[in-house]
Amino acid sequence: MDSDYSAQDVARCDLCKTAIAQNYCDFCHVNLCKPCIGDHISDEYDKHKIVPIENQRSTLIYPKCKIHQQEDCKYECKNCKTFVCFECTVSKEHKGHEYLRLEKMFTTLKEKIDNDADELENLILPIYEEIAHDLEFQIASLDGEYYKLTTEISKQREEIHKEVDNAFNKMEKEIAVIKVDHKSILLKQLDEIREILISIHQNQVDLSEWRESNKVCTVLQYISKNAEFGHMPPRIIVTMPKFIPKQIKRVELRSLFGELKSFFTKNDERVLRPSASVRELLDEPKVLNTIRTKNENLRSVTCQDKDQIWTCTLTSDIKCFNDLGVLQKTISTKSGNRPMDVAVNSNGTLLYSDFIKKTVNKVINDGTEEIITLKQWTPYNLYVTFYGKILVTMFNDDETQSKVACYSGSTVMQTIQFDDKGQPLFSGNNKSKYISENKNLDICVADYGAGAIVVVNQAGKLQFRYTGRPFPTKNKPFRPCGITTDSQGHILTTDTNTNCIHILDISGRFLRLIDNCDLDVLSGLCVSNSDILFVCEYYKGNVKRIKYLK
Repeated sequence: MDSDYSAQDVARCDLCKTAIAQNYCDFCHVNLCKPCIGDHISDEYDKHKIVPIENQRSTLIYPKCKIHQQEDCKYECKNCKTFVCFECTVSKEHKGHEYLRLEKMFTTLKEKIDNDADELENLILPIYEEIAHDLEFQIASLDGEYYKLTTEISKQREEIHKEVDNAFNKMEKEIAVIKVDHKSILLKQLDEIREILISIHQNQVDLSEWRESNKVCTVLQYISKNAEFGHMPPRIIVTMPKFIPKQIKRVELRSLFGELKSFFTKNDERVLRPSASVRELLDEPKVLNTIRTKNENLRSVTCQDKDQIWTCTLTSDIKCFNDLGVLQKTISTKSGNRPMDVAVNSNGTLLYSDFIKKTVNKVINDGTEEIITLKQWTPYNLYVTFYGKILVTMFNDDETQSKVACYSGSTVMQTIQFDDKGQPLFSGNNKSKYISENKNLDICVADYGAGAIVVVNQAGKLQFRYTGRPFPTKNKPFRPCGITTDSQGHILTTDTNTNCIHILDISGRFLRLIDNCDLDVLSGLCVSNSDILFVCEYYKGNVKRIKYLK
């Protein structure tokens, strides 16, 4: 087959219809081969613009003026809201009017189109694809989940059947015992009656002899026993036991079996704001106030709505404060172990990791439920993603490997551990690996042991690694001990060695330090919905509330 005529053909000349077009008339919008160029421009029209075909449509096509038909409308009259040519702008009809250049308007909208296309492809589309993937996973899991549900009901049915059988078996055994006693009583009376019957039969024999006897002395010795036999022994009446069934109250009986709660549907109203208004960094960040938790060894802080924060330390207590530092609530871990990290989902539900029991727990109405239980791995730090998934950093029992796992409920959706070359993305130790997610849905990890910020995309592919930068007055190794992101796509991390906060842009480029807020031995940090920064001072037990954006 001639490659020139394949289905995926290159552009053909619009004049001869056969030759491959190498050029394009950017005014007439036709493809041209080299021999046909001369024929195309041979007319007297002087506005032809021949360009290489790869540069086609680079010339703007303006609408023609309805009044001056040979002129292009390159302006918009702001007063009349119509397109006009240069001749119109100097006419009496538009005298004193203001104009906008269509070329500038075109360029501005083209930039908007390009930005929208990039935003749609790189930000919005992946989220919809993620939703579709989640729905497909849920649908594929339905049979298994409903099988588990029916298995639980069957198990309850077996237990109840077992208890019912045990109850009736017990009654049957009781009947057997009663029957023995009943029979024993009747047999005893029967024996007594049989002895009397023997005496009566013997008396009948004697009476027969006396009736036939003609011996006077013998008959005179007769003594009647009828009075004795006529004194009947008491007759024992033993009634049969009765089974009195109770009326079955079906509603109450059903309540003993358990309760089946139907599914419910809820709209998780998460609004993506990819085009948030741009806010620049302040030249001098400032501390708004200091929240004194009165707990040393303050490890983590996480934000809730209305600038409420949850904190955890080396005790089993997890405390909630408002933005003025007033204690709102205290919750103790179920096991009594100290939590390794805390997180809050979109519903305000508190999550915490228990590294001794190797669980991730959810607190609902002050009750605690284990939602993730690990074996041979220990959970460390937590983050709830934009769409409600739970990201967990963890290390293995040998403390030689670390990874990030993404959970939907208690189901593992994704594991991130190695790069494209099979090399570990994270240091293999039990050092803290704080985790967050930026507005591009990239996963950001502060790897204390490696002294690096590691950022991967949704698929787990490495985007960049930030290892700090040298400063003349701060020459200690970079040790990130917390990570968070804001509405602008900034990545913020504490450096516990220098008591500074590094701010990076969404691609990992260093922007600035926050080093003017009298910070001391930093650990965890978070950013509220209003882009206010909360940062922990480990030994002092303080949380400083910092404004860093204009």
